Formats: sequence, C-alpha cells, structure tokens
Amino acid sequence: ILVQAENLVVFIGEAKNLGPVSGPNRQRDLCTFCTISLDQEEVFRTKVFDKSVSPFYGEDFYFEIPRPFQCLSFYVYAKSVFQRDLPVGKVSIRKDDLCKYSGKENWFSLHPVDPNSEVQGKVHLEMRLNEVITENGSVGQHLSVRIIECQGLPLISGQNCDPYATVSLVGPARSDQKKTKVKKKTSNPHFEETFFFEVTRSSSYSKKSHFQVEEEDIEKLEIKVDLWNNENLAQDVFLGETRVPVKILQKVSLTSWYLLQPKGNGSKSKSDDLGSLRLKLTYIEDTVLPSACYTPLCNLLLKSPDVKPISASAAHILGDICRERYEAVLPMVRLLLHHNRFVPFVSAVAALELDNTQEANTIFRGNSLATRCIDDMMKIVGKNYLAVTLKPVIDEICESNKTCEIDPIKLKEGDNVEVNKENLQGYVQKVFSSITQSSSSCPPLMCDVFRSLRHLACKRFPADPHVQYSAVSSFVFLRFFAVAVLSPHSFQLRSHHPDPEISRTLTLISKTIQTLGSWGSLSKKLVRSTIFNQLHFTVAQSYSSLVRDLQPCGCPFREVQKRTQGKKRLGKKNFKKRWLKVTNRELTYHKHKGKEAICIINVKNIRAVEKLDESAFNRKNMFQVLHSEKPLYVQAGNCVEASEWLEVLGQVCRCNEGRLATFHPSTYSGGSWQCCKSLSSSAPGCTHCTTTMLANLQLDIDCDRETERIFSLLSSNDTKLQDMEDACASMAVYQGPQREQEEYSKFTIQEPKETFQTLKQLRNIMEELRRQHIVRNYTIAYGKLIDNHDRSGGLPQYSEISLY
Repeated sequence: ILVQAENLVVFIGEAKNLGPVSGPNRQRDLCTFCTISLDQEEVFRTKVFDKSVSPFYGEDFYFEIPRPFQCLSFYVYAKSVFQRDLPVGKVSIRKDDLCKYSGKENWFSLHPVDPNSEVQGKVHLEMRLNEVITENGSVGQHLSVRIIECQGLPLISGQNCDPYATVSLVGPARSDQKKTKVKKKTSNPHFEETFFFEVTRSSSYSKKSHFQVEEEDIEKLEIKVDLWNNENLAQDVFLGETRVPVKILQKVSLTSWYLLQPKGNGSKSKSDDLGSLRLKLTYIEDTVLPSACYTPLCNLLLKSPDVKPISASAAHILGDICRERYEAVLPMVRLLLHHNRFVPFVSAVAALELDNTQEANTIFRGNSLATRCIDDMMKIVGKNYLAVTLKPVIDEICESNKTCEIDPIKLKEGDNVEVNKENLQGYVQKVFSSITQSSSSCPPLMCDVFRSLRHLACKRFPADPHVQYSAVSSFVFLRFFAVAVLSPHSFQLRSHHPDPEISRTLTLISKTIQTLGSWGSLSKKLVRSTIFNQLHFTVAQSYSSLVRDLQPCGCPFREVQKRTQGKKRLGKKNFKKRWLKVTNRELTYHKHKGKEAICIINVKNIRAVEKLDESAFNRKNMFQVLHSEKPLYVQAGNCVEASEWLEVLGQVCRCNEGRLATFHPSTYSGGSWQCCKSLSSSAPGCTHCTTTMLANLQLDIDCDRETERIFSLLSSNDTKLQDMEDACASMAVYQGPQREQEEYSKFTIQEPKETFQTLKQLRNIMEELRRQHIVRNYTIAYGKLIDNHDRSGGLPQYSEISLY
C-alpha cells in the first residue's frame, strides 16, 4: 500500500488595506493576527500586530500534514479586549489548487467569514427512485434516501460535534423534511437511516392527483441533505449541505460520497473592501513506497558517521546541497535519531566545523550543518525538558502580567521604571534559577551531545579554559532556552502567541538569558547593567555548574552491602553495610548517611556496570562496578533498586573512554575466574557488556516517510549533485580546487575521490527509486477511475464502483 506524505511550508508576509470589522473596533485601531487552519482546525497563529491596517507578520511555518483535508485557510482576526476576536476576512485554498501556488509568492484577496460557509466533511448517500402501485391501482414513484454516514465533520469549540441530518425533497411548491437521530460526540457519525418520499404533483396542481410522474416534474425536484450540530439550549449550528437533482435517478441508482457545501453555495458578498494577504506556499506531496525500496538509501545514510572524512558521507552531502532549505536537515536528523546514529554523526560534523573556526569566542555561532542538526535534535527530544523547566515560570509571567519595560522611550504614562526593573529582575532570576537547576531533567541524548562538544572544543582550543562552557552555552542558552522564552508557543509551552505587553516582557527576559549565556563576553556585559551586576553572584556559581553537569544525575543516598575484590584498603573480604551515592561526577560510599565519603570513584574511571551471578556470593540483587582499580561488588536492597542502580550508573558512564566490551559475570577466587575458569586475573571478560540505550528518547518516527523526504530533496537538487560530482572529478584530476569555478566553493570537498564514490552510490540508488515510483504510480493510474463530472450536473464526487 502506497502512502501519501504531505508537507507544507508557509510564509505569511503582510496584509494590505484591511477593511473594517463588525463591532466597536474602528479601522485605525485594528490590532490583528493571522491563523492557519486545515479545514476548520487551527494549526498556527501569528503574533498580534499592533494598530495597523497594513501589518507585516513575516512568520514562517513548516509542518507535516497529519490527516486528510479539503481546504487550507488563512483567517485574519481583529483582537478584541472585551469579546471574542472578530474575523476580518479569510483566504481559502482547496487542496487540489495548492499546486498552482506552490513555490510562488501571491497576493490573495480576503473574503467574508460567514458561519454558513465554514464547512468541511462529506456525506455518504444511497438514493433510489422506484415505481410503486398504489391502493387504487395507479402507478406512482417513491424516492428512498438512505443516509449512511459522514466523515470529517468539524470540531465545535475544540470538541467533537453532536451531529444530525435533515433530508428533504424540495421543489417549487413543496418541501418534505425528515430528520435523523442525533449522534453524540463524533465527527464521523454512522446514521444508517432510510427515508421515503412520494414523488407526486403537489395538492395545488389542477389536474387529477394520481398519475405517472412526468419528466417536467422531475426536473424541478431535488434531494437536499443538511448536517447540523445539536446545541440543546442554543440555536443549532449549520455544518454543511449537499443537493442532488432527482432526475439523475431515472436511469440509475446511486451510492455516493458527496462533499458538503456552504449554505446556498457560500456567500456572494463583495470582498474588495476587506484587503488582501501576501502568502508564499510550498506544498510537497511524497508517495511513500514499501520499506524494502528504501533499504539501500537508508543504509547509505546510516553509514555516514563512519565515513572518513565526514564531508564525503551521504548525510553531509545532503546538508551541503540543501543549505538554503531550513527544513531539509529534519528528516535526516529523525532517521539518525531513530537508529541511535545521531551522536557520532553530529560529533564528526562538529569536529569539522571546529577545524575551520579560528576564534574560540565565535564557536558554533553560525548557521552550519552541525548547528542545524543540534537545533532540530533539541526541538525533538527537549520538549519535555522545556515543559518541566520553563512552563511553570512562563505561565506565571503570562498570568501575573507585571509591567517590565525599562526602555525610557517605550515607557507608558504612569509607569515606574524602578518598579519595572524590579519586576524584570525577579522574573529573570526565576527563569535563570529554573535553568541552572535543571541538569537532572536534561534528556541523556542532549547530555551526550554536550559532552562531545565540550571534549571537541577543549581539544581544538586547549589554551582557553572557558571554551568548554561556551561550546555548550551556544546551544543550551542561545539556541534553546532563550528561544523558548521568546516564543513559548513554538515549543508548545503556550497555546498561542502572548499578548504584545507579555511578549515584550519575554523578549527582555530572553535577551538577558542570551547575555548571561554568552560566557565569552559575559564579564564585559555584567558591568553595563545594574540587573546584571545584581545577578553576578548567581551567574558565577550557577552557570558553570549547569554546563558542567548537563548529564543525568545519580541516585540519592541508598543503603547497600558492598565488597571490594582483593583490595584490602577498601574493606575486608566480608560484606559491609554502607551508604552508596552517585552524582554526575562521582560514585561514593559512606559509613553513615550524609557523612564524609570513605571512598570516591570518579565517574570518568568507570569502565562498565554489570549484573553479578548469584552464585558468586550466594546473594541476590548483586551488581559490579568495574573501574580503573579493582571491581566493587554491591548488593542492593531489592530487585527494583538493583535495576535502578544499573540504569543510572550505566547512563552516567556510557560515554566514558575505554569502556569494556566484555566482562566476567562471576568473581576471581582460588586462582581462576569462576565463570570461565581463566587462570589470569587480567584475562578478558567472557561475556559481552550490556549495550546502554539512550534513555528518555521515545520517538515515533516513520523511517520510510523520512527516507522518501530525503529522496525527494536529493531529486529536487539533482543539478547541484551533478555540479558536486563535476567538482570532485576536476579536483581529482588537477590535484586541488579550481578557483575559476566559483560554484565549487559552495561544497565541502576534502577527499574528492571518496566524495565522488558516495555521489555515484547516491545516483544509482536514486535511479532505482525513480524507477520504482514510475512503475508503481503507473500501476495505480492504470487501475484508477477518475470521475470528473461537474457538480452542477448532480453527479457525485466519489462513487462506489467495482473493477473487474
């Protein structure tokens, strides 16, 4: 089964000459915002633009379309303080028409927003016209209309509707109406109700009342089906209608799907005076093939972290040729995340970027492949981290609504700058404290990336003691927390853009966080502001602690039994009761809880943490910590605690250098290992170590869909692939880059022969995928009946048919 994967990139530019709205708002006072809806479900909202009839919104939005839809709609609303927001106008584009506008910037006229025209969904009908003999022997015709079901009805106030249908036979002098039962809380109701109508002349007709129906009478009749939402105490809400002429049933009975239409085919009001909206739409529709088709491309991409140099890998080539497309890296990041290949890949591309970085204070500040990959990764795996860390304080800021403006030019009449400064300082301290105390909530994957960045930065700039902090702060402060504070709606921390005044407060907080996060220039900026001076003590103690500790924290004190193999100074051979504690940096055990540690093991020196066979000491719930000295054997209080210790210790040391590949599940005693009988105490282990998985990373990723998106991106950049291939060939022949070829400088080519080989593999794989698409699309097209009948003729948009 082939699946259609749809993506949409939208740029909402500006509005022009917005017209007046109903209500008390005057035109010059319009504070407007724009929304994007799939049918009637809002999926994005811009910020509010203050008091302008020609606002510039300037916002991008990229999303994968998650469900079938009929219309993509853009609504412009005027912000109202005392009542619900008032619609100014809308732009609706049917799905079938999106391709006409894709990739282009267009001005669209706004149309009126009429409740009776806001419809979506479809209805399934079965209609028959039968001849019947009446009681007096005359021949008449009866109409049967079976309403089977509806699909895709709109949400009402965010909830599934309570729909019912009315079925009417209408003509110049008659209107017979019948009603279905109400279906509760569903957008896809199943009615399965049949209604019968007698098709005769009306009682006002002058001729005899019993007769065979004549053709001109049929011409005037139609079946009308209306869908409504039952409101109980309020007026019912119209959901859509469809009309079918009775005359088409004279030759054939129909079982058909009909798209619901606006009442009276929608509003015909003039829209010239409502203004216009400038939009740029890029609609992408990919056909996802069966999984087996993508295996070669997927495998080639997943091999990327192992390719030397990394610039010759398929994943790096994709990022190189799609530099201008900010959404291009996302499917690659998802694919690497799903297969646990992200950390080695991003470490390799970060090392390549650092090789080309000359100043430590500019580390990871550009829009490179490494920074784009890490940005996308943080948005994917860091959502819960942000929610735990920032959402409570951002909710408080939005709900308390204290004024924090400190710019003299923007102060309002009656504002007290000292009070505002105090409010801002209080908010900044709360946000900064939440961030600096959040290391225990940071997802392990982010910790792994940050540890790698610290290591690479220190290796590249060994003389700079602060580079290990700035390498991490470039992401965790400047690209993660500060951005989330500035746009909480983009990270699902708030449902919509904050109001302008709150947005200004968040902007000031975000700028402060960015400044505090810029370690390289922090000391200079601290002297410029009273707020920063007052925060200096917090920064000095908390900043480096957060960056250093961004990895999973350990367990609090737990009482255990411990024994050390053959190391008398760490204890006797018998087990002793001790308090064990692990932090991000140290594993310690103590004679008494909270007292000074008897032994300290640096987490960096732990080489493996594994279960121990019960037979070793005839004890349950045993595990061993293998480090640079002798093994430490520990008995946990119960099986749950043993599992927790194994998980936590495994996570904090999973990135250590020199980790063991094998271990002994038993002890060395009596001159040999009890598990494998090896005589040497230093003999390699006989059992493979447990692979430590990335915790807290549960991603629902469709790898086929992501690989198809990558294939589509590569195909659309086929010319660049050819240019890159030509550049590799030229460099290989002439032993270096040809400066006269300016297009060569657009690519990163370290090893032309290796890069050329990868490009050839990509081209071969792409050719086979193109062939698969052609074959399968041809097969589908050959067996597909396309119904292009015009709706005005009464024929259905969807028909049930059988193909033999």
